[in-house]
Amino acid sequence: MTTILISGANKGLGRETARRLVELGHDVWVGARDPAAGRAAADELGARFVALDVTDDASVAAARATVADAGGLDVLVNNAGISATRRPVLDTDPAEMVDLLATNVIGPVRLTLAFRDLLDASPAPVVVNVSSSLASLSQTATDGSGQSAYDGLDYPTSKSALNMVTLKLARALPRYRVNAVCPGFTATALNDFEGHRTVEQGAEVIVRAATLGPDGPTGEYFDDQGAVAW
Repeated sequence: MTTILISGANKGLGRETARRLVELGHDVWVGARDPAAGRAAADELGARFVALDVTDDASVAAARATVADAGGLDVLVNNAGISATRRPVLDTDPAEMVDLLATNVIGPVRLTLAFRDLLDASPAPVVVNVSSSLASLSQTATDGSGQSAYDGLDYPTSKSALNMVTLKLARALPRYRVNAVCPGFTATALNDFEGHRTVEQGAEVIVRAATLGPDGPTGEYFDDQGAVAW
C-alpha cells in the first residue's frame, strides 16, 4: 500500500482517481480547497481529507505538515486545474491567463517542491501531472488536427508549460517516476461537461501513472493508448 495525495480531488477526474486508488487498497488523501466538499468526498470514498489550495503557500505548507504527521507520502498527483473563458487567440485576456497559469503551472511546482522531502523518503516516489492533448506542440502544428483547430490560447499554453515542468522534474529527480498524462476530452465541470469521455475512462491513465513501480517510465507524456507526441 502506498500513500497518495491528489490535488483537486473532491470532484471530476480527481475524485474518480481517488475512488479507484482507494479501491486498489491505497491510502489516499483528497486535497481540496472547499473543506465541506473535500470532507464529504473523502468520507464517501474511504479516503482522508486535507485542505489544499495549490495557489497559496500557507495552505500548501499546512497540508504538507498534516501529511507528514500522518506518516509521509509516496505519490503526488497534480490534478487541480482551472480553465478560462474560451476566447479566440487574439482576444485572450492576460489577467485571466495569469490566474490560470498560477493554478495549472505554478501550483504543481509549488506542491511538488513543498512535498519533496516526504517523497524523497519513499522507496518509490511518483509524481503525476495531469496534462491535456491540447498541450502537444507537434499536434497543434499539424493542420487538420483537433489541437490545431482549438481556438483558445491560455489553457493549452498552461498545459504545455506543465509538460516542460514534467520533463525538468524528471531529470532533476532521477529516482522518481515523473510523468504527464492526458485523460482525453472528459466530461467534467472544467469543460461544462461537454467532453465525450467519462471520468472512469479519463481516470484510467492517471491511475496507471500513479501506480508505476521504480522500473516504470519517467519523463514521458502519455494517454491510455500510449505515448502522446510532445
